[in-house]
Amino acid sequence: MTDQPRRRPAKQHKPYRRPQKDPVRVLAFEALRAVDERDAYANLVLPPLLRKAREAAEAKGGSFDARDAALATELVYGTLRRQGTYDAIIAACVDRPLREVDPPVLDVLSLGAHQLLGTRIPTHAAVSASVELARVVLGDGRAKFVNAVLRRIAADDLDGWLAKVAPPYDEDAEEHLAVVHSHPRWVVSALWDALGGGRAGIEDLLEADNERPEVTLVARPGRVEPGELVETLGEDSVLPGRWSPYAVRLAEGGEPGAIEAVREGRAGVQDEGSQLVAIALANAPVEGRDERWLDGCAGPGGKAALLGALAAGRGAALLASEKQPHRARLVERALAGNPGPYQVIAADGTRPPWLPGSFDRVLMDVPCSGLGALRRRPEARWRRRPADLEGFAPLQRALLREALGAVRVGGVVGYATCSPHLAETRVVVDDVLKGRGGAAPFEAEWIDARPLLPGVPALGDGPDVQLWPHLHGTDAMYLALLRRTA
Repeated sequence: MTDQPRRRPAKQHKPYRRPQKDPVRVLAFEALRAVDERDAYANLVLPPLLRKAREAAEAKGGSFDARDAALATELVYGTLRRQGTYDAIIAACVDRPLREVDPPVLDVLSLGAHQLLGTRIPTHAAVSASVELARVVLGDGRAKFVNAVLRRIAADDLDGWLAKVAPPYDEDAEEHLAVVHSHPRWVVSALWDALGGGRAGIEDLLEADNERPEVTLVARPGRVEPGELVETLGEDSVLPGRWSPYAVRLAEGGEPGAIEAVREGRAGVQDEGSQLVAIALANAPVEGRDERWLDGCAGPGGKAALLGALAAGRGAALLASEKQPHRARLVERALAGNPGPYQVIAADGTRPPWLPGSFDRVLMDVPCSGLGALRRRPEARWRRRPADLEGFAPLQRALLREALGAVRVGGVVGYATCSPHLAETRVVVDDVLKGRGGAAPFEAEWIDARPLLPGVPALGDGPDVQLWPHLHGTDAMYLALLRRTA
């Protein structure tokens, strides 16, 4: 009998397994897609997504608790803050230019990179969870690509990768800082120019931009006291403000919308830097009467609400003006219940309806690049371009000129921006006062703003003030105070 060749055993195929949907990571992915596709802001996208996730879980008899919400928030904000760094690392692990990787795939890879390099999630869990997410939102084919790339990333830690993908500081300082601290190079350059000094200061600033900001409340004078908030929330839950007498910081972040005083408008969420701007303007000395105050760019209403409360305490009235009607409605909501007289109008501050010389104090917190609030809006650093500053410049100068026209002789104007960029701060003030660009100069004098912020250190040479995240724990707010002299 002739020997017959043995048959090979049939290859055993694993049965298809339906991908498991992880609501936390799916939510994070959806938020990143909204930021990328619709130019949305994470702080506006996340709350409705979190609410939707809670409702969906409850409908199925499950739960989406505070830990789930915290993880989803960390994944979104952490990925956005470190996007530049992760892009450089991912680029070193793929076989094509990064621009040729589909944006949804890149979002999944970035989420995975953040879990591997920026959290304490174990490596195997970070990879498997990211691959499972890819199966759900991208399909099995691209999930294999995600798996391969993430396993390459997992071969080293963050420091190891930075040593590979960032140029040495001595060879290209700005690019080194841009990659290591995840900021566009032009932003690094602009911040460094504004800050001055050597390497330590700029690194501290860039690191502060990548930290999660505290949630800070303002206790609006005449409506609630800071001590009342501390008593209500408990000393273990809150910390006093660093600089503002009206500030209370939530110790563990917390959900401000759940606080009764916030729901009722007696308190609000407001960075201490923003509070200090309003306080300094309110405390600046004016000559003569002090009855009419103006907030000329009032939306969304935080400074207007504090100014309105401070004005009410002195028997003064506030006019809050905002060009965009939907933002004017936000201002109305913030000022509702103010103990003193106020009015909210929708008006263009460059074509004001009020008569010249009508006000004793004027705040003009002008539209700007927002480079001072990159902790809160990390996606802004990737959207802004140097050319954007050229677009803001004419508006900023026009608004400051109108503010100086609106204040009477002896009255005070506060020019503020949430940007430390020199082109949006002192350069604007100097140009307007000296009449550069063809406009007539204004007769006004600088007021030293530093004494009006008692206890706040490191305020520079004056007379204007620049706050910094790494020095003051605030957004990088700028304030110039000017007194009209003629």
